[in-house]
Amino acid sequence: MKITHAEVFVGGPGKNYVTLKIMTDEGLYGVGDATLNNRELLPAAYLKEYLIPCLIGKDPQKIEDIWQYFYKGAYFRRGPVAMAAFGAIDQALWDIKGKAANMPVYQLLGGKSRDASKIYAHASGVDIEHLKDSIRGYLEQGYEAVRVQCGIPDMPGSGYAINQNKDVKNYITSFNGNVPKEEVWDSKKYLRYLPKMLEELRVTFGEDIDILHDVHHRLTPREAAQFGKEMEQFNLYWLEDPTPAEDQDALKLLRQHSTVPIAIGEVFNSIYDCHQLIQNQMIDFIRVSCTYAGGITPTRKLVDFAAHFNVKTGFHGAPSHSPISMAAQGHINAWAPNFGIQEYLVLGTSECDQLFPSDHFVKNGHFHISDAPGLGVDFDEKEVVKYSFNKGYHPVTRLTDGTVWNY
Repeated sequence: MKITHAEVFVGGPGKNYVTLKIMTDEGLYGVGDATLNNRELLPAAYLKEYLIPCLIGKDPQKIEDIWQYFYKGAYFRRGPVAMAAFGAIDQALWDIKGKAANMPVYQLLGGKSRDASKIYAHASGVDIEHLKDSIRGYLEQGYEAVRVQCGIPDMPGSGYAINQNKDVKNYITSFNGNVPKEEVWDSKKYLRYLPKMLEELRVTFGEDIDILHDVHHRLTPREAAQFGKEMEQFNLYWLEDPTPAEDQDALKLLRQHSTVPIAIGEVFNSIYDCHQLIQNQMIDFIRVSCTYAGGITPTRKLVDFAAHFNVKTGFHGAPSHSPISMAAQGHINAWAPNFGIQEYLVLGTSECDQLFPSDHFVKNGHFHISDAPGLGVDFDEKEVVKYSFNKGYHPVTRLTDGTVWNY
């Protein structure tokens, strides 16, 4: 079997999904996701101009060799653009291998460790009552775990990741204008308000619901240590990204002062970004994604490594990942002995389902992987022509005095 050609498609309903399709001389094809949120054209160009020409004529079943060829052959290694492109190729090759073997990818990884994978949803509100309504909506759907984010009184922009319109799914990215919108952040107000919010949520919903919270890199190490101590009383499932991810030593201070479970890693691109965090057990959950971490091949190795140090998976699952990436993670989740939980922002619109048809499904807060060969997700080229690239940005965050802060 040989690779004959490959194409890159950019576009989707409400999102600039970057989809790679690799074709072979035996009629089998595979699909992969290279979507790099708000920088989508960069991995697309890297695939088109540099990587796809090197794929032609290769045996698609030599997945490990092809991954090493691109990773080691580039000399300048890692980084989100390159790893997203490598990730799409790797996912597509696993898709082809599964189809050639007539087996779902999870079987190629070693088989299922569980029947379905627990997922968490995003509950948010401009105030606590709005947030409670959001939580109730997910509990009614059978979810057992929710990430909670709430607007902070007297803070313009309402803090991080607050959906003011329940009907908008991609509410963080701004597609209006040629520059990012700016938000204001005040750590003192945040640190005063969050304990009150979480206390009220526990009073309202009890202890059975798993509550997660994302700080989104906003605190200093001392602030994170103080905050972590205070969070212990609320029995969080995890506290996510309390400090900037690149400062791994910052978590030492937090670990010395708190037992709150820590999740980090959605911006990591390889095991080299987090092997010390894992080996020194400074985190409890690793948050990489199968796209940004370079595909199934390196992600599987990272998961195996983490298992030796009691670190569980908690893969990134924001709308920046297409159903292809979510399926790839779904197969790893089905297999991983150290699976923890999966972030899952509802992608489900009829338009998205038509573009990426599959038999995977969510029921009662769990993701069920199908037994279709390969990744189990197809890609309809006739549907993608309906969409065009629409440039968007994440917000930029400033402190109250105007200083640029961590987003």
